[in-house]
Amino acid sequence: MSRTEERPLAPPMPAPSFATVNGIRMAYYEAGPRQGVPIVLCHGFPEFSYSWRHQIAALAAAGRWVIAPDQRGYGLTECPEAVEAYDIEHLTGDLVGLIDHLGVDKAVFCGHDWGGIIVWAMPLLHPDRCAGIIGLNTPFTPRLPLDPIEMYRRAYGDDMYIVHFQKPGIADAQLAADPEKTIRYFMRLPGDSVEAFEARPAEKRSLALQEGLVRYNWRTDPNQVLRPEEAAVFTEAFTRTGFTGGINWYRNFTRNWERSEHLPRRIDGLPCLMIMAEHDVVLPPSLCDRMGEQIEDLEKVLIKGSGHWTQQEKPAEVNAAIGAWLARRFPA
Repeated sequence: MSRTEERPLAPPMPAPSFATVNGIRMAYYEAGPRQGVPIVLCHGFPEFSYSWRHQIAALAAAGRWVIAPDQRGYGLTECPEAVEAYDIEHLTGDLVGLIDHLGVDKAVFCGHDWGGIIVWAMPLLHPDRCAGIIGLNTPFTPRLPLDPIEMYRRAYGDDMYIVHFQKPGIADAQLAADPEKTIRYFMRLPGDSVEAFEARPAEKRSLALQEGLVRYNWRTDPNQVLRPEEAAVFTEAFTRTGFTGGINWYRNFTRNWERSEHLPRRIDGLPCLMIMAEHDVVLPPSLCDRMGEQIEDLEKVLIKGSGHWTQQEKPAEVNAAIGAWLARRFPA
């Protein structure tokens, strides 16, 4: 049995619903009883709501109201043309508009990867709409002293993928040339531990993902996260939309930093959960070491053996961590 086949089969997704929120038509997937505090699941890049398929089913089965949107630029949700339409104010505003549409006062917001950046911004920009926050892999990070793109450039050079993404049109075309190859290249199981990755020479830690994509052959790679039928769902979605919407989130790092000087640097009075992945080399658990100094009410859970795609690599463990925390903090 392959490493991919060891993981559970994907449960079916609910049918999509649609709402006009914050000036766009947004698709979202809803399950479970409409009662209690809902949990809103926010995906990263290059993903969409389908990344939460295991959590949607498990949370709904546990009696939780769960909502998973295709966020701006992804899936069945609209993709505005302007780069500035993907800044943190628009992305958090979309979530506010979604819970407004559903008649919800406050929700627990759970985010992975870029979705984590969005949900940690929610209590800074919209504190009155947050019942709790769950970060998956992505830590809460107070405003940096320097433009993040400049920091990445200094640390890793111009070929680091986030810096590379700033070039208009180039990464968009590279990723869209073969959507299945791109999805399978990004969604791989960890080849190294964090310690082994950090022990590499600097030139081997550049995170120049676009260069690796050129050489990648998924047909000979045993470290696949996705089963063939799951890869087909992602491939169809990104064949239809392309990758520009998602890349535009990255193109707002500088804008978001410039506009965040007035925001709080810590989170108080709000229950928060940080779920870390042992072998995520992009977002290692060490990035979470100081979160207890920045968040008044914080619990942390480490998922052993997981790389970056934690809710898909280790769905049972992630479901257990989220479910146990919700049971303690938001009894049904």
